[in-house]
Amino acid sequence: MTKDRRFISRLLSRRSLWIAFLLLPATLVMTLFVVWPLISAFRFAFYDFNGLKPANFVGFENFRQVLFESPFSDWTYNALYHNVIVFCALMVFENGIAFLIAFGLLKALPGHRVHQVIVFLPVVLSAVIVGFLWKLLLHPLFGLVNGALMLIGIQGPAWLGNETTALGSIIFANVWHWIGFPTLVLLAGMQRVGQEVLEAARLDGAGDWDLLKHIIWPLIAPSVTIVVILTFIGSFNWFELPFVMAGLTGSPGGSTDVLGLYFYRTAFGSVTSGIQDFGQGSALAVLMFLVVAGVTFVALRYLRRREIEI
Repeated sequence: MTKDRRFISRLLSRRSLWIAFLLLPATLVMTLFVVWPLISAFRFAFYDFNGLKPANFVGFENFRQVLFESPFSDWTYNALYHNVIVFCALMVFENGIAFLIAFGLLKALPGHRVHQVIVFLPVVLSAVIVGFLWKLLLHPLFGLVNGALMLIGIQGPAWLGNETTALGSIIFANVWHWIGFPTLVLLAGMQRVGQEVLEAARLDGAGDWDLLKHIIWPLIAPSVTIVVILTFIGSFNWFELPFVMAGLTGSPGGSTDVLGLYFYRTAFGSVTSGIQDFGQGSALAVLMFLVVAGVTFVALRYLRRREIEI
C-alpha cells in the first residue's frame, strides 16, 4: 500500500508539473500583454506626464478633468452616449435579426446548411477589411450603394460625411460583419430544446410566434446571456470599424466618436491635435474598464438569476 501511494503521489506530481509547464507560455503572454498594461494604466491614471514620463502624483485630478471639466467632460459624455447608442442598436437589429435567422435555420428549410456558412462567413473577415470594404461601398461618388439607389431615381447621401447618417452606417457595417456569431450561438441554444416539446406545442395549435415567445425564448436563456454580455463588451470596446471608416477624430463633427477612439486620441495624440496626455488617457482606460466590468457583473447576476427562475 505504501509503495502504491508513493507511486500515485509521484504520478500526480509529474502531472502537475506537466500542466504547469503547458500553462506557463499562456500565463507569460497574459501577464505581459494584459495584466501588466492594466496595472500600469491604473498607476499612470494618478500621475501628470512630462512627455512620456510620469512627473507628479496628482491623485484623482485626471479623473476630475475627464468627468467634470469642460471640454474634456463634453467629449467623454459624447463618446459614452454613442457607445450606448451602438449597444442598443446592436441589441435590436443585430441580435434581433440573428434570433429570427436562427429560428429559420432551426426549421431546416431547403439549403439551410449552405445558409449557415453564408451567414457566418463575414465573421471570419478582419474588422479592418470590413471597414475598408464598406467605406468603398458607401462612397458618395462611386460607391455601389449610391449607384444602386441611382437606378431607382434616388440621390444617395454622403453616408460617412453626414452627421445624421455616419454612425448608423458604421453600425450597419458592424451588423453585417458580426450577425453570424449571435445567429450560431442562438441556433445552438435552440437545437438543445427537445423536439418532443416543440412537437407537443404544435399539436396544441401553437404557431411560430407562440413557439418563439412562450417556449424557445425562455429555454434559450443561457445563449441569450452569452449574446447580451458579449454584445455589451464589444459595444464599449468599439474601435476598429469607427477608426477605419470615420477616422480617429470621430468625424464628421464628433458624430462617430466613441470611448475607444477618445481614449486612443487622448493618450497617443492625433494628426489634427498632436496633443497627448497619458494621464488622462489612462484615467479614461480605467473608467472604461470599471464601467464594462461593473455592468457586466450586474448583468450576469441578473441574467443568471433569470436562467434559474425559468
